[in-house]
Amino acid sequence: MVGVILLLPFFAWAITGFVFFLKPGYAGAYEVLSPKTYPLTGAVAIRPSSDWLEYRSFRTALGDHLIARTAKGWLQLNPTDMQRRSEPTQNEIATLLRDAFTANPQRYGDIVNISGQTVTTNTGIEITIDWDRLSFQQRGKDTDRIDLLYKIHYLQWTGIKSVDKALGVVGLTLVLVLTLLGAVLAIRRGH
Repeated sequence: MVGVILLLPFFAWAITGFVFFLKPGYAGAYEVLSPKTYPLTGAVAIRPSSDWLEYRSFRTALGDHLIARTAKGWLQLNPTDMQRRSEPTQNEIATLLRDAFTANPQRYGDIVNISGQTVTTNTGIEITIDWDRLSFQQRGKDTDRIDLLYKIHYLQWTGIKSVDKALGVVGLTLVLVLTLLGAVLAIRRGH
């Protein structure tokens, strides 16, 4: 019985490590979904503010965007009047995402629900929108499954940080004890 307990962390590590080596399903699970961009149609003189650390200008199905990073965070501005761009409507979110979904329509399918800045599709994918950065974060059941494997691999079995840390120490100690016992048995058999 003690031997089986000693083997649990080793088997969990070895099996999940094998999955991480092969990476089945990773492409979709961690695919970067980005707004589809188009060529800028005209020259807009952008005068960076002194508090901007960086900025970029681009065009989407919603028109021209100016994204600036300051020490306080990101801002999305209207490049023509340099005013902060208001939060998108549900129709604007749908337009932007449907356009982005053309990169991988099998994964994203159709929008079934928009709640604030979170969108759910009929393929079970959830997209969170960061409007200030105009970026998307997508995740599905495959992402959740792979994240679970990472938690198993790194001995994060309970979700309680302090307990998982203790389990990690115990698990690694058990793997070392198992290794040392194997080494002792190998040495004894050699003599």
